[in-house]
Amino acid sequence: MKFILLRRFVLSAAAIALLAASGCAVLEVKQRELIFRPNKETYRTPADYGLAYEDLRLDVRRSNEDVERIHGWWIPSDETNAPALLYLHGSRWNIGHNLVRIAQLQRMGFSILAVDYRGFGQSDGDLPSEEQVYVDARVAWEELKRRVPEAHKRLIYGHSLGGAIAIDLAVNGAGAAGVIAESTFTSIRDMVEQSSYWFLPVHMVLTQHFDTLAKVERLRIPVLFIHGTGDRRVPHRMGERLYAAAPEPKKLLLVQNAGHSNSLWVAPEQYSLALREFTAFARHALAGLAPVW
Repeated sequence: MKFILLRRFVLSAAAIALLAASGCAVLEVKQRELIFRPNKETYRTPADYGLAYEDLRLDVRRSNEDVERIHGWWIPSDETNAPALLYLHGSRWNIGHNLVRIAQLQRMGFSILAVDYRGFGQSDGDLPSEEQVYVDARVAWEELKRRVPEAHKRLIYGHSLGGAIAIDLAVNGAGAAGVIAESTFTSIRDMVEQSSYWFLPVHMVLTQHFDTLAKVERLRIPVLFIHGTGDRRVPHRMGERLYAAAPEPKKLLLVQNAGHSNSLWVAPEQYSLALREFTAFARHALAGLAPVW
């Protein structure tokens, strides 16, 4: 759950620049290794939190017609008419390490479809790329649409790097009622340039961009940004920049003194209220009603 992209990336920035002379393939793999920290460990399942669930294996077709599978869980709500979230995790660990947050969201009244990108957890593959995780998110979204046909019930949630993936999915015609991005950065380039290594020409050799700031202005659905003011991994000013660039309808929840991964526990009532209000707004807006937010 912890987001370590910045520290690892900036400390290796000089090495990346030198690798450019070694060939694009080596450079791309190195960047992917720095960004993604997949973990294959079987950690826990929703059953450990007293949750009923269904184990999923979803096919992802590659360009050469080979098929890889991503692993996920369908965790239905106890409520018949519950909204559903596609849960997209960050750059490290796997969905088993995200179960504390997933369980809390489910107990707030959401059905959850949570997936691991290729290379993570029980999914096929070893090391994903930016393009691969976008594809994996689209495959998972199609599964959520199959299970929840009503568009006004479907939302996309992403934490950290998952927020960048969630916004990419939302702007590319997913058909969601709304998108929630928590502790999300503006771009990989900005993550480097806001650090003490700003002088390095990393932008000249980037192959993994995750340029969320450039995409967010294309959103056509409601968006909720959540960020802790004490986030030392992704500064909350990045969440504020994303909010400023996004079109209406939008809302920003800044959780005072929360870090990168604990906003839900630092201010549980504030957090829960924000999600309930956002979900109701998104559902009414998609239905063509006059929502108040």
